[in-house]
Amino acid sequence: MQAGPFDAQDRYVGVDDDAFGGMTPTGIMIRDARVFELITEDETCAGWTRARLQVLYDETTKAWEPYGHLVSKLPPPLRERHEHIHGAAVERARSMGWSPELLDES
Repeated sequence: MQAGPFDAQDRYVGVDDDAFGGMTPTGIMIRDARVFELITEDETCAGWTRARLQVLYDETTKAWEPYGHLVSKLPPPLRERHEHIHGAAVERARSMGWSPELLDES
């Protein structure tokens, strides 16, 4: 795994090679883009530039807007998709030693 989410050419390493399988803001955004089908479920965004990721971030943010960025406001099909995609990511991350407490910087 890379020390950070970008390689020497300043390209994203991909959600699978990001910290704990993408338990980062970029990884979360990529999974949200999958929820809204802005990218396919198998797209890792490996090799993407920061500019290309920014475009995906903007599209994902716009897709969230009708739901106030709240999972609880997603219609059932999207909520189920969200649970499936993010649930699998959490399981994978936990198997790699991740826990939510790792994000606590207090």
